Amino acid sequence: MTQVRRMRLARRGAVPALVAALSLSVAACGGNLSGGGGGDAFPSGPVTVAVGQDPGGSTDLIGRALAEAAADDLGVAMPVVNTPGANGALAANEVAGEEPDGHNLLVLNASLAAITPLAVGEDEAVSVEDFEIVTGVSRDDYVLVVPAASDVTTLDDLADSGEELKFGTTGVGTGSQLAQELLFAQADIPAEAVPFDGGAPTLTALLGEEVDVAAIQLGEAIGQIEAGELTPLVTFAAERNEYLPDTPTAVEEGYDAEVAQYRAIAAPKGTPQEVVDRLREAFQAAFASEDYQRFNEENLLTPHEVDGAQITEEWGTALEDYRATTEEYGIDLGGGQ
Repeated sequence: MTQVRRMRLARRGAVPALVAALSLSVAACGGNLSGGGGGDAFPSGPVTVAVGQDPGGSTDLIGRALAEAAADDLGVAMPVVNTPGANGALAANEVAGEEPDGHNLLVLNASLAAITPLAVGEDEAVSVEDFEIVTGVSRDDYVLVVPAASDVTTLDDLADSGEELKFGTTGVGTGSQLAQELLFAQADIPAEAVPFDGGAPTLTALLGEEVDVAAIQLGEAIGQIEAGELTPLVTFAAERNEYLPDTPTAVEEGYDAEVAQYRAIAAPKGTPQEVVDRLREAFQAAFASEDYQRFNEENLLTPHEVDGAQITEEWGTALEDYRATTEEYGIDLGGGQ
C-alpha cells in the first residue's frame, strides 16, 4: 500500500472521530454553545426575577405568571423575589449591580424610568439606559374612581363640587400621581395629593373615604367597580379601554392627560446579546402559552410584547414629553423635594 493511500485512509477515519468528539463536547454543554460568563452554557442555574413591589400587586402577579411560563422553556427554576421600596428603585438598583450573565432579571415599570425621574434628584433617578431590555410585556390602564356612595358620577360633578379634593396616589412620582396632577391642573380643580405605597393601600383608603378620589390601575380596581363599590369617571388611556367601554377617557373630555403603566423585563447592562436573545425567546414562548394569555385577560392587561429597542425609545420619549407637560402646567411631582 502506498504512503499516499495510507494518508487518505487515515483522514477518512479521522473525520468520524472528530465529529463524534464534537458531538460529545456539545452534549456536555447541554447542546448550547452560546451564553455569557466565560463561554458556559446559558442558563447554568436558576434565573431570579426581581419585583420592586409588594406581593399581590399587579407587577408581582405579572412577574410570577411570566416566570412560571418562561421557566418551562429555559428548563431552570425562575424564583420571584420581592424587594419593595422607592417605587421599585431599590430592586432596580440591586439588579443593575448584578453580574451581567442573564441570571438576574427585573420586572421594570415604565413609571420608574419615565415619571419618577421628574420627582427625585438626578442621583436617585433610574434610567432605562441602565439596563438591557429583554422584552416589553403589557400595558395596564389607570382609571379615576370615586366611592359609589358619593354623589359624584362624572368628571363634571367632580369639577362642580367647589371643594379642595384629596386624591390618593400609588406613590410619589408614579403614573397615578402624574395622571391626576395633569387632569386637575387643566380642569382647575383644587386638589391635594395623598401618596400611598402601591395600589392596594390606595384602594383601601378610597373605600374608607380617607381620600375623595384616586387613580388606580384597572386590574386592581375592577373587582370593586364590578361590585358597585366604586364609580369609574375616566380612564387615562389614548382610547376607551375594552374592559370599560362605557367609561370615557380624559383625552375625550378634552384634557392632555394620557398616562398608562407599561412593564418590561430588564437585565443588567452588559448582558451578552446572545443571552438576551435566549431570554427573549423564552418570554416569547411564555407570551404564546394559553395560561399566560388567560392571565392577561383575567387581569385586564393589554399585551405590549415589543423588543427591547422599542421599549428604550418609547420610555425615553415619554420621559421628555412628561417633563415638558409638567413644566407647562407648573406641576411639581416631588412636592418641592
